[in-house]
Amino acid sequence: MKGRRMAAGMLALLLMLLGGMRQAQAAVYWGMRGTQVQQVQRKLKQWGYYDGDVDGVFGQGTYDAVVLFQRRNGLTADGVAGEKTLAAMGIAGNGAAAASAGVSASYQGDVELLARLIHGEARGEPYVGMVAVGAVVMNRVRSSRFPNTIAGVIYQSGAFDAVKDGQINLTPSEQSRRAARDALNGWDPTNGCLYYYNPNTATSPWIWTREVRLNIGDHSFAV
Repeated sequence: MKGRRMAAGMLALLLMLLGGMRQAQAAVYWGMRGTQVQQVQRKLKQWGYYDGDVDGVFGQGTYDAVVLFQRRNGLTADGVAGEKTLAAMGIAGNGAAAASAGVSASYQGDVELLARLIHGEARGEPYVGMVAVGAVVMNRVRSSRFPNTIAGVIYQSGAFDAVKDGQINLTPSEQSRRAARDALNGWDPTNGCLYYYNPNTATSPWIWTREVRLNIGDHSFAV
């Protein structure tokens, strides 16, 4: 009997450990159904990658949208929304990621993502110009015309060249992180601008129709 109890105890411990591993490795993939799939579909639809119904069913349309998102954002294009893909979408993962979530962790994640965008878009610009790029992101978050999260704004399809060409994945400098914190904490050198562009390299006819409010370094900031 004692041996049986020990064996049963070891089996229970093994099942707990395996369960913890499955939770930490949770991902959203083909064939799944439920609210996690809806979260992924909603994000992808919001950013223009997915045009199907937000029905919570991970099928061909959702798979294709995940692959497209991954390819455009420098991720492994396997069609599985794992930890890195979910993080890029601004969706909290399970297991260790969820356990470490909270106000502080969320803020630090926003700092790092915004810093990567600033580094990709504005490194080499005057410091105030780097903050201004971050401020444009924050202004978009507050605007009803754009997604209402930092990740949503940054990863909106076609929004930023640094996302399209992969520079978003470069390690940001400490100066970029400081600029991100300043923008997150409310410094807006642009006074509400929603757009910026380099007039020497811009090719979109539409961007030239925006009202320019100020110029900082190589960027024009507009509404």
